[in-house]
Amino acid sequence: MFQEVDPVLGPEMRSTGEVLGIAKSFGEAYYKAQEATKNPLPEEGTVLLSVCDRDKGELLEIAQGFHELGFNILATGKSFEMIKEAGIPCKRIFKIYEGRPNIADEIANGEIQLIINTPAGKTSIYDDSYIRKAAIKHRVTYITTMAAAKASVEGIKAKKHNECLEVKSLQAHHGDIE
Repeated sequence: MFQEVDPVLGPEMRSTGEVLGIAKSFGEAYYKAQEATKNPLPEEGTVLLSVCDRDKGELLEIAQGFHELGFNILATGKSFEMIKEAGIPCKRIFKIYEGRPNIADEIANGEIQLIINTPAGKTSIYDDSYIRKAAIKHRVTYITTMAAAKASVEGIKAKKHNECLEVKSLQAHHGDIE
């Protein structure tokens, strides 16, 4: 039953939150919020990039950011072609219908630590459902927006540079405002 859940959020759920991350930058705050959800951002490993056409304009910035952080990059189809053409080291991975080894295999084998997969619309709700389900089953952090992908790069960078280790009470943050 747990494995059959597809974590695609509707508009009403995208604006619902139950954690708070406060920091000097958005990336640091995002990193803290992810930790609070028990879905932390990895500091190393392999990131899967598979984004829809409307998000391709931001893809290279995200790929470059993860490369600079030392991540291995896996990408599908057009995402792979763009990243490779830009000179960023990247390995192509198959979607499930393209053959093996594929995304589902690599997730199951623990080879992917972070997934950035932006849905293209109604068709991808079904086409990429196996990616989302595998991510949940194997507890791999899964990101569906380019804003969250950028925040992840910023947050991981801050964490690696020990910039977001401070924990402060809300009262202390309030005191800083005055």
